Amino acid sequence: PATQYLQTSPESSMKQLLAKGSGSIYQICKAYRRDPPGKLHACEFTILEWYRTGYTLAQIIDDTLALVESVIGRRPADIISYREAFIRYAGADPHCLQGKNLREFAREKICVEFDDKSDDVWLDLLHSHLVEPQLGRDCYTIVHSYPASQAAMAEIVRDNEGAAVAARFELYVDGIELANGYQELTDADEQQRRFERDNATRCARGLPPVPIDQPLLNAMREPGLPACAGVALGVDRLLLLLQNSSPAAEKNN
Repeated sequence: PATQYLQTSPESSMKQLLAKGSGSIYQICKAYRRDPPGKLHACEFTILEWYRTGYTLAQIIDDTLALVESVIGRRPADIISYREAFIRYAGADPHCLQGKNLREFAREKICVEFDDKSDDVWLDLLHSHLVEPQLGRDCYTIVHSYPASQAAMAEIVRDNEGAAVAARFELYVDGIELANGYQELTDADEQQRRFERDNATRCARGLPPVPIDQPLLNAMREPGLPACAGVALGVDRLLLLLQNSSPAAEKNN
């Protein structure tokens, strides 16, 4: 019998529907990820994922803010680039930190006892320790234009300084990452190259490769994925924020 998997995200199946002409779609479902459980993460969780055909990243950001405001109320929106957030809270331009300089900078800022050759690992470490806890305080913080190396399934574009960046964003509320979205990559050949690079990285770390998502690649090639933007939002986290923002919660604090 074929090996079967619990889905980590409905993204692949929804994009196959988009390629077959579904138009804009959404889904609320369960997702599963074998990460260490914690206060904000369980192996099984509920996800809301939606795609708008013809939308840009800016439009899907507005869409996401409107949804969240309708649930937990209005707040000012602070929309900043990954670079701006890093400079503001970590004190350095992430596009100028590489290799040895990046590792030395991280060790100055954070007490760490491991080593890794991946710049993205060190950037993620700095971001999670120094930047994320400051985001979404009395506002909704949208961080966009992540490093191109962190594009995942997003398009790569040029920012105002001419640097290649990922057309993706993350929404933070009270230091919690609530949603992330992409202006979706529609080039199947580029998506295949990214899958292969990810597997090469896994193998270099002693991890087994992940099977290439051939049904998705086939759908992206024929009939083709339309121009669209999509978002994944953590429903459990949204409900937690709703509970914490209620009058009863404020009275008990």
